[in-house]
Amino acid sequence: MVARAARAADLADLDAGVSDCFACPRLVEWREEVARTRRAAFRDQEYWGRPVPGFGPADARIAILGLAPAAHGGNRTGRIFTGDRSGDVLFAALHRAGLANQPTSVAADDGLTLRDIRIFSAVRCAPPDNKPTPQERDTCAPWLHREVSLIRPTLRVVVALGAFAWAAWWPVLRQVYGLRPPSPRPVFGHGAHWSGTAAPDLLGSYHVSQQNTFTGRLTPKMLDDVFDQAKQLAGVD
Repeated sequence: MVARAARAADLADLDAGVSDCFACPRLVEWREEVARTRRAAFRDQEYWGRPVPGFGPADARIAILGLAPAAHGGNRTGRIFTGDRSGDVLFAALHRAGLANQPTSVAADDGLTLRDIRIFSAVRCAPPDNKPTPQERDTCAPWLHREVSLIRPTLRVVVALGAFAWAAWWPVLRQVYGLRPPSPRPVFGHGAHWSGTAAPDLLGSYHVSQQNTFTGRLTPKMLDDVFDQAKQLAGVD
């Protein structure tokens, strides 16, 4: 898996490799079990049931780094943040920011396109209880590192959704940019901002999960502010 990630020539090649990964037995078992049993509301749909690749243009100036696909969202539809409540919130915000052509993301063939932004996750398979292990994060890291390498020429800002994604970014500095991560690590928080001299700026946002959006911990205005700042830092109109 490490070798296949490293030799991916472009994003299409990388995405194909991601979709065919079987490196983590627990995640493979879970994603396939969910795809077999299905949620009642989707019983007539065929689930993707595989790792979920990134989504967005190769010349993105902004990246969104999430935790992992949702069991009945990305794991069902085959596209990150698609077909679940988290995606409803995220893509509505991206549409308001002028970074998506429509405010909804319900299926891989729904016509959604992104401008100046690419979305990917630290772990590419849906994990039980939405909780990947540190070992699974580290096993999956070569996919993340190669994806960032491929969009490095244009990438200016990374928005980390949640503390897990925030922590997953620091090894990227060493593996992709050849930089020593800051010590001590900057603390995650909504609106947190770290700026390096030879790497993309990093912005923190609470995750767009229902636990945050339904309780008011993350509001549309808070999310809009993060993307407004990301656009400003990235030089996106």
